[in-house]
Amino acid sequence: MDLIKWRPFRELNLMRREIDRLMDRFFDFDKELFDTELWAPEIDISETEDEYIVKADIPGINEKDLSVTLSGGNLTIKGERKEEKEEKKKHFHRIERRYGSFQRTIALPGEVDENKITAEYKDGVLEIHLPKTEKSKPKEIKVDVKK
Repeated sequence: MDLIKWRPFRELNLMRREIDRLMDRFFDFDKELFDTELWAPEIDISETEDEYIVKADIPGINEKDLSVTLSGGNLTIKGERKEEKEEKKKHFHRIERRYGSFQRTIALPGEVDENKITAEYKDGVLEIHLPKTEKSKPKEIKVDVKK
């Protein structure tokens, strides 16, 4: 008989790996049942002295399927990414890209001139320029210090 050195952490690591493997198999079984999160484009909002700039990553969408509206100080981006037609002999190993309709509403930090808003969609990025009204632009106030 040989003596085997007991390693308690080895046993715990083996058990943890087995649990991880079982959980991965369980959730990969039918991801659609558990994946109820709707997709929405990721955005960046920046500000200059004269305007707000909103950039949204929306690759794979036709520009005719995009809509941008402004109402009550809220900018709304709507669209739809259409799923590719399924081919009979094509078998997927993994599907991670999201399809379907989306809507993203952003509360703007200040007032904008609605008549001067521009939007451009290029290389999968929607860029919206929202010029500030004079009321929203920062104003410098001179402070007199009395001695």
